[in-house]
Amino acid sequence: MVIPYDMPPLSLTVFPLWYTFFCLLAFVWGSCIGSFMNACIYRIPHGLSVSFPRSFCPTCHMKVAWFDNIPIFSWLVLRGRCRCCRSYISPRYLLVEVLVGILFLLTWFKYDMVMDGRLLGLDPIMHWQVVFCYWLVVAGLVLGTFVDFEHFIIPDRVTIGGMIVGVPLSVVVPQLHGVERMWEGGLWSLVGLAVGFFLLWMVGWVGRLIFKKEAMGFGDVKLMGAIGAFFGWQAVVFTLVVSSFIGSAIGIALVLGGKRQMQSRIPYGPYLSLAVLIWMYWGQRLVQVYVDLMTLGVGLD
Repeated sequence: MVIPYDMPPLSLTVFPLWYTFFCLLAFVWGSCIGSFMNACIYRIPHGLSVSFPRSFCPTCHMKVAWFDNIPIFSWLVLRGRCRCCRSYISPRYLLVEVLVGILFLLTWFKYDMVMDGRLLGLDPIMHWQVVFCYWLVVAGLVLGTFVDFEHFIIPDRVTIGGMIVGVPLSVVVPQLHGVERMWEGGLWSLVGLAVGFFLLWMVGWVGRLIFKKEAMGFGDVKLMGAIGAFFGWQAVVFTLVVSSFIGSAIGIALVLGGKRQMQSRIPYGPYLSLAVLIWMYWGQRLVQVYVDLMTLGVGLD
């Protein structure tokens, strides 16, 4: 049997039951990881082990039974309260589990849309190994974001850990950088790490000169280094530009709404995380749209 050279690769979408099963599996797996991230978000800033003891109520310290620790479902059934002491459980626990589940599902959509990523305009992933790398990044970004929101720090496990893991992972999965050779993946990872780290460090240094105070947390610098290690220097530039726009827009909106003063401290890590998520899911398409617009502008001149 001769297979035509231009025959499109087979997609799971032609098997609706299997496709639905894997979509459900991706969301459930993501919500389970989100449940673990909730434990990390609470424990890491307090210097507690993330593995021992098992889940407990922060108010009465009673251990949570397994049937009260089912992601999403248990929070809804208990209506956001501890079964033992009836104390209030933050909706952040539900939010993180749902959010990570959705992001894992979006990543799965990227892989299955092998032809053109047509679902939600997602950039397609052609290699299944990249899916697991994206899931790892998602977990780290969610952890760093919610810790930064609450404590104005980004854990070293996310930033330094990302830089340490990103380079060898890029060697093993060079497709993260759009190349096939392992040495090229490692090289572009190192370049991205250096560009990300030193570019944001320079931004912070200039900001300190201008405003006469710390303008950029060092955790943000390390986070950008980790982003570069995983995705390369193009992702660094994209993330810096997009996060600046997002941060400026939200900052101005908060000031105008009376929620913040102009000199108020606002965590920058969440904006970096949101920008790199945009890169992961739609970055290539957005860059192409920008290039097309610039080319059209030049042509009109």
